[in-house]
Amino acid sequence: MAGPSSVLVVGASAAGLCTAEALRRKGYTGRLTVLGGELHLPYDRPPLSKQILSGAWTPDRVRLRTEDALAGLDAEFLLADPAIGLDPATRTVRTASGRTLRGEVVVVATGARPCALPGQAGLAGVHVLRTLDDALALRAGLAASSRLVVVGDGVLGAEVAATARTLGLDVTLTGPRPAPMAGTLGPLVANLLAEVHAEHGVRLRMGGRVAALAGQDGTVTGVRLEDGEVLPADIVVVAIGADPATEWLGGSGLPLDDGLVCDSRCRAAEGIYAVGDVARRHDERLGGLVRLENRTNAAEQAGVVAANILGADLSYSPVPYFWTDQFAAKLQIHGTLPTHADADVTVVDGDLAARRFVARYSHAGRVTGVLGWNMPKQTRLRRQELLETHTDRTSRSVLTPTAVPGGDDDPDVRSGHRAGRPPVLPHGPGGGLPVRPAS
Repeated sequence: MAGPSSVLVVGASAAGLCTAEALRRKGYTGRLTVLGGELHLPYDRPPLSKQILSGAWTPDRVRLRTEDALAGLDAEFLLADPAIGLDPATRTVRTASGRTLRGEVVVVATGARPCALPGQAGLAGVHVLRTLDDALALRAGLAASSRLVVVGDGVLGAEVAATARTLGLDVTLTGPRPAPMAGTLGPLVANLLAEVHAEHGVRLRMGGRVAALAGQDGTVTGVRLEDGEVLPADIVVVAIGADPATEWLGGSGLPLDDGLVCDSRCRAAEGIYAVGDVARRHDERLGGLVRLENRTNAAEQAGVVAANILGADLSYSPVPYFWTDQFAAKLQIHGTLPTHADADVTVVDGDLAARRFVARYSHAGRVTGVLGWNMPKQTRLRRQELLETHTDRTSRSVLTPTAVPGGDDDPDVRSGHRAGRPPVLPHGPGGGLPVRPAS
């Protein structure tokens, strides 16, 4: 298949790997290089806050592909060498080790970096969770601690709190909203999630803002709220969001605004594309810029980027999807859940009191989202109502029906294993895979 002579993917993430795979799947035979800032081969992030943090999985189980599968891509993986600069005119990337790499096409897939609290860097016992190394460090810290405070009431903070509580720690979850994930789920479901956390012994200190971290002799001792209350802790997790990793693009002249700004084809400039958490693209259906941080988006967007690199002219307009597992609750969310006062939330299957239901979210008479709580099959059926309201506005746009974990369209199933049942992968490097860390 005709295409560029070389493609350089900056970011050995799920988005970067899926882009490389999609290119080969579509017949691309040119030179393919994947540059990664971490030492690890591409791995899956959702299990970090659950199976890895709890110790249920060993680190090799989050690897996205076997080394044989990666070798079959005929791609060069350059690891442990983060990009530090890009010249868009020549499509040349400079790395921390001094390498200079060029691609006829460059795909930016550098993801996001966790936000920090003031004074966080100088205190031992304060953790973030974004990478595999972060998860392993936090797991070791939890094993040596008894009192955890999680700062942040979003999905990551709630998952960490749930996992740590199952490990037996005294856990306090604090955030500015009235309930865990209230900013995503709205009050009806978020209040139910708060009940689940409280029943399992998580202490909820909601509606408060953090003033500072408390410490003594360089080690964290607690979290001080704006009202003066101190939440005691010997370990703290800061989960207050993430910023797109675009600092290395400073001075490039590329448009940067809460991500690398792209058109509806995920193109930031001639020969430069973005995919995954770092990409802020124009959505033709919504009429504005959108940046999504979820695993499904990384895989689906990669397919559109690969097609456009090879000459297609596809816009990308997905129906967002993510899931979360907390204690015995499995939540699956398709679309957008309006959380303002005039949003209409209706339980259309199951029973809220039984904690097994599907809720439909609407605004101004239009279905915008579907949420399932421990009802995966019914949720999958109900998402069709959502898809019908997201009709394709142009013949050339891509409206992506979202993947359901464990279903036939789940990226994990397509790659040969079902969610929660990854393959047993080989340990360590080798197997003929062309991996060259920076020397």
